[in-house]
Amino acid sequence: QTNAFIGRPLPARTCSFPIFFLATLPGPSQAPGAPRHLQPLPLSFATFATPFGTSFVSPSSLSLSIGDSDGGSGEKGEMTMGTLGAVLRHPEDLMPLVRLKMAAARIEKQIPSEPHWAFSYTMLTKVSRSFDIVIQQLGLELRNAVCIFYLVLRALDTVEDDTSIPSHIKVPILQSFHQHIYDSTWHFSCGTKDYKVLMDKFHFVSAAFLELGKRYQEAIEDITRRMGAGMAKFICKEVETIEDYDEYCHYVAGLVGLGLSKLFHASELEEPAPDSLSNSMGLFLQKTNIIQEYLEDINEIPKSRMFWPREIWGKYANKLEDFKYEENSKKAVECLNDMVSNALMHAEDCLQYMSALRDPAIFRFCAIPQIGWTKLQWISEVHVCCCVKIMAIGTLALCYNNVEVFRGVVKMRRGLIAQIIDHTRAMSDVYCSFFEFAGMLKAKVDKNDPNATLALQRVETIQKVCISSGMLSRRGYVDKGKQRFKLVLTTIVFILLSILFAVFLKRSLVTDPA
Repeated sequence: QTNAFIGRPLPARTCSFPIFFLATLPGPSQAPGAPRHLQPLPLSFATFATPFGTSFVSPSSLSLSIGDSDGGSGEKGEMTMGTLGAVLRHPEDLMPLVRLKMAAARIEKQIPSEPHWAFSYTMLTKVSRSFDIVIQQLGLELRNAVCIFYLVLRALDTVEDDTSIPSHIKVPILQSFHQHIYDSTWHFSCGTKDYKVLMDKFHFVSAAFLELGKRYQEAIEDITRRMGAGMAKFICKEVETIEDYDEYCHYVAGLVGLGLSKLFHASELEEPAPDSLSNSMGLFLQKTNIIQEYLEDINEIPKSRMFWPREIWGKYANKLEDFKYEENSKKAVECLNDMVSNALMHAEDCLQYMSALRDPAIFRFCAIPQIGWTKLQWISEVHVCCCVKIMAIGTLALCYNNVEVFRGVVKMRRGLIAQIIDHTRAMSDVYCSFFEFAGMLKAKVDKNDPNATLALQRVETIQKVCISSGMLSRRGYVDKGKQRFKLVLTTIVFILLSILFAVFLKRSLVTDPA
């Protein structure tokens, strides 16, 4: 399961935070009239030179990875098979991707020189995927606080995720983790790869934490204490009821929403937000991640992780793992639609929360993940919040009625994520994106599905809120006219380049016959 706010695939129960901008193709079963960017991509084997390097593309790789927010390799900033194929299909993605690449390059040059801050920001780029790009839009003081908040929760999450740690050791560490952040000598070896480095050198994070303002420290300590206690509670407790589900998501993601709201208020850039709305911001993202990461969680070694509540999945199967088998596809999709309908209940609160934000950077920080990323990370104050929420509803639209959730990971293509980051500037953009993605989901509702009525009610509620805002002005991600224009433009450019190359090659052969 991916921690909604932290954005990496989680090997165990996790703490969350935004920016997961995901979504994959629904495949041949895509509903008629759905946006072009959700249609399958027919391409033959080919090698393409791009601004990001040379990539080899095959039909099978494209069909599986076109939506990979990481480009399929897990390495940020690389143009890989899926991303390249998507750019060829969607040339309008190219410039946003280039700008995203340039932003990542600028970030590498802005890492502070002090050892503890250099370590913190370097680790942020390694363990958070795109969050480091979004966070750079924040002012220095708030940026530092959010960076350390993220790393502290990522470290806490690493302890919780490490299945090799016995419960009698893990539980006390989770419960006391909020105290260790004040100790600049403390570290605890666990996790793997970059997460192990973070834990082994956690004293650098503690040193940076101790330089934050007192209000930031108090907010981070409070959320870490509450999250650690909640994680400890669910070490031996299964998610049985919808109430358990909401409680677990509160501990690992809702508290992150509360914590960010506290940091925003401590910066004096925002007024205090109602806890219920902050909590919904986290739950919307976390539930999206839990839905999207079904297969990874159920295949976890040595023991499956089960975050889907039995109260929901028990209506469709005897065992949660039954859904991964093809013979159970019909019931699996019905259960999936039930889960998506449950997650949609938080969308209205998210819109209310984001509409109250005043600072443009915080707005984008919050919005992008809610619209599309379910696997990115926070972005920047307002900008980040909004972008995260945009990506979440986009991911739900892609997952709904899509059996591929039980075959692999369904994500948004990286180019669409780049567009979301590039285009989300104001609340009107959020309303338009929510309205559009809700419409995509609505078009996929099967009237014979047992939860069709509930899904339609929740989608129509979202669209009604967007319409009543009076701010609907564009339908940017499904503008087929714009896509056709850009496709024609791209074709012309390719033809001109081909002619120039042919002329150059001919002259070379004439001047050098050998």
